[in-house]
Amino acid sequence: MDIKDVENLAELAKIELGEDEKKKILSDMEGILEYVKVVEQVEVPEIEAEYILKNVWREDGKEGSKASFFESDLIIKQFPDAQDGFLKVKKIL
Repeated sequence: MDIKDVENLAELAKIELGEDEKKKILSDMEGILEYVKVVEQVEVPEIEAEYILKNVWREDGKEGSKASFFESDLIIKQFPDAQDGFLKVKKIL
């Protein structure tokens, strides 16, 4: 990376940089690129991703407490248009 690359980036970002700022950014970018090279060398063993699908809907109140504000039935009853347990909204294109 050189000053021309920094100037090109500044032009794309529509910002004006002084010579000192260009040199500072060039120095920062070189440091970042050196760090990326270090990270690229890290060996990661083959790990199989584990995905757990679960329903995250939960009651916010303790057992035996008053009804929660987030009970699905309560929300459905308050919504203007619902069908088969789903909330109906206007189509957005």
